[in-house]
Amino acid sequence: MATTPAQSPAQSPAQTPAPAPRRRTGASRERQSTHEGFLVHRNWRWIKISAALATALILLYMFVPLPPQHFGSSWLGYTLGTVGALLILWLTALGMRKRAITPGRWSLKAWTSAHVWLGVLLIVVGTLHSGFAFGWNVHTLAWALMMIVIISGIFGVTAYATLPRALSANRYDEEGAITEKQMIEALRSLDRQLHDAAQPLDPECAGLVGRSLEQDPFTGSIVNRLSGRYPNDETRRAAAELRRLRAHRPRLADDPLDKVDALLTRKEAMLARMRRHLRLKGWLQVWLYVHVPMTFALIAALSAHIVSVFFYW
Repeated sequence: MATTPAQSPAQSPAQTPAPAPRRRTGASRERQSTHEGFLVHRNWRWIKISAALATALILLYMFVPLPPQHFGSSWLGYTLGTVGALLILWLTALGMRKRAITPGRWSLKAWTSAHVWLGVLLIVVGTLHSGFAFGWNVHTLAWALMMIVIISGIFGVTAYATLPRALSANRYDEEGAITEKQMIEALRSLDRQLHDAAQPLDPECAGLVGRSLEQDPFTGSIVNRLSGRYPNDETRRAAAELRRLRAHRPRLADDPLDKVDALLTRKEAMLARMRRHLRLKGWLQVWLYVHVPMTFALIAALSAHIVSVFFYW
């Protein structure tokens, strides 16, 4: 009797056919693309498009016969102006686009990549549209605001490409990761220990510690926060003064200054870490306080530029 496939003996590993290679599906490609940064999205697609357009526009400006005066009113000037105005409005729409998370060709990552590289292209479009005719007028004001917006955007991209890694590294030490809330709790704990340790000190030393405890360690201007420099730091001043006083006193067993000095050293280190954390966070956010308001100012100046050109030029 012939054996059925179910009754046939098991095949040896050498006789087992190798599985056919799995074809990469669009979904798997999409999952892999999520690991790309928005700057290199789709193998640098938008920087290639922007570079090609910029090269074409520069060649047109250089080799196409155009009137030397009032270049903005030539056919190429009007074309560049229209493209530039529409591009500014489209770039501004990124803020609304962030509220809709969708996959695919026009995912948020693709939109952000296009926003960055077409924003850089706007330097070429806007400058060529001006015909390099700058003066004290609303037209140059619109160009200047455009450049401020673009440069602040470039700074923001650089910040997001470099600072998060430094921010993450600042959170780790030999004991593991620590959050911003845990840093604040650690400072409060050190202050409580300092308060107790300073009780046996003489009035002069206790006063130095007291000024460190009373001062809000994060008071200061925006310049202090972004630079990480706090020249009126009472903790640093107290630590330095106590060490100077200890150098001129005889060393005693179980000297309370030893414990206070150790706690001040720990507080100085935690303060430096916390301030570094706030400085990095500040640089991640401060560019938006220039980029967003200047964008609205640019739209206003652009509107005035368009109205003045068509009604008063």
